[in-house]
Amino acid sequence: MRKQILAAMAISVFMVACTKSTTKTEQVENPDGSVTTTTTTVTETSAHVDTSKINKAKEDVKVKVDEAGNKIDNAAQKTKENLNEAGKDIKQGAQEIGKDVKDAAAKSAAKVEEGAKKLKEDLNK
Repeated sequence: MRKQILAAMAISVFMVACTKSTTKTEQVENPDGSVTTTTTTVTETSAHVDTSKINKAKEDVKVKVDEAGNKIDNAAQKTKENLNEAGKDIKQGAQEIGKDVKDAAAKSAAKVEEGAKKLKEDLNK
């Protein structure tokens, strides 16, 4: 889609460059003494346009648009790969934190059990 939009823009700019526009302003004095100004714009497309140059320009534009599209696609792919790698790193870090939390919880539980046993022994005495 990007390529088509860029190509259409380039072709329209080229076509505008191939047209000639002239503006003619004419002032007419009316019988009552007032002045009427008329502006006329004439747009012409040159009949001496070399179609081989147009076709070459279109091909050049197409090649450049394709190159730009490829660069955009490559950048998007690199970004995707970097994001996937970052996601894997985050997942691995979360797993390590989860293990650390489990170990800490197990140690705490063991200490609680040991304390409970000591309390039970002390109460039995």
